[in-house]
Amino acid sequence: KFPKTKDTAEMLGAGKEYAKPEPVHVPFLELTDVAQLPENTNCLTCTADGRFLGLAHTQGLSVWCASSFTLVAEWLQPQLELIFIQMIRMAETTSLLGTVDDMGVARVFGFHSDTVHLLSVINAMEDVTVRSIFLTFDLHEGGHYGAASVSCNGVLWLEVYQFPVEQWLKELETVSSQNKDENVTKGSGMKWSPFTLMMKISPPTLPTGKPLDFLTHCLTVDIIRSSGLHKEQSSFSSDAATTKNTHESPSCTQHFLLPCDGPTGDSKANPAGLPVAVAVWWSGSTSLLQYLLQKTPKNKSGRASNYLFILFIFAADVAPVPEMLWPNAKEILCSAVSRCTCLIALGLEDATVYIWNRQSGSPVSVVLVPGETIAFSRIQFVDNWSVPAQDCDIIGTELVGMLVSCKNGAVYMVTAGLGMRSSTIQLFERPKDSRDLPTVAIPVPFLQAVSLIMQRSGKMFLTEAISREIVCYLTLPTSHQTVSLYNPIYTLNAERRALFIRGDQETSDLLDSLNQSQLFVFYFSQSDIIKPHIDCPRQPAAFHHGTLEEICNIYLEQSRAQSVEERNKALEQTWEKMQETASALQRAHRSHKHHKNVNK
Repeated sequence: KFPKTKDTAEMLGAGKEYAKPEPVHVPFLELTDVAQLPENTNCLTCTADGRFLGLAHTQGLSVWCASSFTLVAEWLQPQLELIFIQMIRMAETTSLLGTVDDMGVARVFGFHSDTVHLLSVINAMEDVTVRSIFLTFDLHEGGHYGAASVSCNGVLWLEVYQFPVEQWLKELETVSSQNKDENVTKGSGMKWSPFTLMMKISPPTLPTGKPLDFLTHCLTVDIIRSSGLHKEQSSFSSDAATTKNTHESPSCTQHFLLPCDGPTGDSKANPAGLPVAVAVWWSGSTSLLQYLLQKTPKNKSGRASNYLFILFIFAADVAPVPEMLWPNAKEILCSAVSRCTCLIALGLEDATVYIWNRQSGSPVSVVLVPGETIAFSRIQFVDNWSVPAQDCDIIGTELVGMLVSCKNGAVYMVTAGLGMRSSTIQLFERPKDSRDLPTVAIPVPFLQAVSLIMQRSGKMFLTEAISREIVCYLTLPTSHQTVSLYNPIYTLNAERRALFIRGDQETSDLLDSLNQSQLFVFYFSQSDIIKPHIDCPRQPAAFHHGTLEEICNIYLEQSRAQSVEERNKALEQTWEKMQETASALQRAHRSHKHHKNVNK
């Protein structure tokens, strides 16, 4: 239905049709394929196995074969505009799709036997006066869980869902069998199993009438500090709790967390590798909160598992209470979790990157990114990164690599780890021209220490972190440009080692531009320029060990491998850092107290 364009051969032909990248000595990657897109395609996604492409566009969605670019299935509805799509694997031959339309309505679809089925409308709007708008929607791999930040009449909260994957798979098989049976009337409406709302998490408020335990104290301090309340206004009252909400509605960021039992979260108690918790932080906050998806079972002694900062507080039929809190000195601006989710990285307001170990409850590393007035906008873990053995001070530890993007356009590669000398490399300098500001800066998962940068000017290139040199430029035909310089529509697939990106023909007529949208494809593995940078498949680094006892044993083994002098030196350095932190906090406290007295 959406075949390749007739002029595909011309667009992939002579090099004279391409804009020459600057500088001249940097090579450019050849465009591999082109296909015609449906009108007004707003979002692209690709399954992890690289078999199918998902397209959200006007009047619905389409599923394409990622190799032939032919239409496999579609779901259409008049006067509907989908602006977000996510496609994950639910079973061997079944995928789950999550979408959001321009009215903030979220839907979940099942793709099975080359057919798309609408399984559920998450926030069906029965009353427009209490319309709940989905701001974000995230499906966890496997499809068992989903999360969405929801806004209604100026109030925002986070909802966590559990989807009936097993029932949906059986129902999809039933519908597929009915469609193949000529004696059964097709389209005889299937009543799909409903999803479950597991929890509704609202921004923390000042507690009333509760004993001042550690978690309550931290939440109270965080709320007072983030809302700018003075001490005389910070009593435990509902008026104080709503002070910030009257000025500004916060935003929310969440991450699903796997158990720290294996690289993929699989264990005897959790063979499917399902998430066990969700980590949440709110804009303006300094605390990362962790909520259990299910109650943690007790051990033989009747006590829950021992983690630092854990407080098990459960009550029936009440708002969920965080079971873990990770306090930080400054406001959180961005966050990321490692592939195994046992490491959490936080970018703070003071240009500091904190890396927390979920199992030990302690920071793995604290890195200060050099520079003036740096404000982080995004942080991402980089898996395909290596470090020389001499840079590691503790045997058996692994390097943590992160790509940090700043609001001023600078991009840094940060490397750190337990017992390692942290380093910061400026991968992309702050541009002087606003047109050169990067809109996309992401690590390429199948290339060694290589990142993809897209700029507002429309330039796209790969840059290598170690040499800090541009590997190559990626250019569209001179007749086309990326659809949005501020928000390019693209998807990067590791299995196919390919970049899929939408480009529109440059024309003064907006309607002609929408009808001339093309899907441009760059296959990295087919280029001799890229082959030296292709990363060999490796097992994900395991920053975790089964039990707290095993962690202690490994720590002791590492300590024994060091000399007495090395251990004393490490202890002195740790103590000095603690003293410096304490002194800084005392100075800040005295300064705050002084300003307060002056104001009085």
